Amino acid sequence: MNLLSQIIVGFIAVLHLYILWLEMFAWTTRAKKVFKTIPEDQFEKTKVMAANQGLYNGFLAAGLIWSLLIIDVTWSKNVALFFLVCVLIAGIYGAMTASKRIFFVQAIPAILGILSFLV
Repeated sequence: MNLLSQIIVGFIAVLHLYILWLEMFAWTTRAKKVFKTIPEDQFEKTKVMAANQGLYNGFLAAGLIWSLLIIDVTWSKNVALFFLVCVLIAGIYGAMTASKRIFFVQAIPAILGILSFLV
């Protein structure tokens, strides 16, 4: 995996660890400042659902981190591409169903990561 790909994959992994923290551990506190379109009274009611989403974001981060630790270049690239495509699909789906902002936060970095393997 080239250096640019490693940097982008690492950034996306850290981003998803942040989302994990926000959705699993800070949903009723810090998330209120991030997700301003959600009515404040909904955070406590959706705490379990948000934690579940956070867990899935953690799986994406774990897969991306795993790809950075694999020594075999081909295997590392394939694992990274698999998880980047998963992030891309999640970003597109989130943009279509929840907020267009998700496309820019999640899908665009994944696209850049996928494209970085072409250089």
